[in-house]
Amino acid sequence: MAQPHVETRSLVGGLLREWRQRRRLSQLDLALLADTSARHLSYLETGRAKPSRAMVLRLSEALEVPLRDRNTLLLAADYAPAYRESSLDDASLASVRTALRTMLTAHEPYPAVVVDRLWNVVTGNAAMGVLMHGVPEHLLLPQPNVYRLVLHPDGLAARLANRGQVRELFLERLARQVSASGDPQLTALYDEVSRYPELPDPPDKPKVAAAQPGPFEVPIRIRTPMGEMSMFSTMATFGAPADVTLSELAIELFYPLDEFTAAALRELAAAANSSD
Repeated sequence: MAQPHVETRSLVGGLLREWRQRRRLSQLDLALLADTSARHLSYLETGRAKPSRAMVLRLSEALEVPLRDRNTLLLAADYAPAYRESSLDDASLASVRTALRTMLTAHEPYPAVVVDRLWNVVTGNAAMGVLMHGVPEHLLLPQPNVYRLVLHPDGLAARLANRGQVRELFLERLARQVSASGDPQLTALYDEVSRYPELPDPPDKPKVAAAQPGPFEVPIRIRTPMGEMSMFSTMATFGAPADVTLSELAIELFYPLDEFTAAALRELAAAANSSD
């Protein structure tokens, strides 16, 4: 008699094993986290048993699998996806759009940007102009990407006073995401931006910079017509999302690291408002 689910079981088992290994967990470690037995988990990974829908979701939760990939695991086990993927323009996400606009506007005159899981820019506030100024069109179309904007020699890299530090920080952060997620699109992005030519730091880089301690190891130090601005950033995400799109949005908020930067950003915002 034919066994229609053998191939499906093998597929989901292989995916579960990949996620477990990615999280550096033994079968016993994961079994304890998911309240099951190591023997049962071994059967699931080898395809000798098929996981229930509840077990797929429980293992996904224990492994901290992103919602998009939880749906992939469910489909591999022959179950319907548990999480919908909406367009940000959908009526169901109207409250989310309102929240994003509120956060971005309230953060002015400081820059803020919303990005997706691939670091594509979804939207930003008016103050982002200080970072986007002078960026050529080929880095803005069809959609700006934070890593391309910052690391490409035609982009922000040319205006960074500490471009070597920023490049190292950004590549390390992206490499960690690739390792944690195994996302092929993030992997392709890392391969692309890591091959960009590395610009040397400006020759007039202050020699005393390393001797001045600060709360952030690598701030963003960007040269502008008004002078050098120093900023740091924080990331915010939505709590307990049940939608793939929502789970993959992040808001990066930039803050001034010194009074000169704060005053310059306020002045730029005042000038922009007066010209409207």
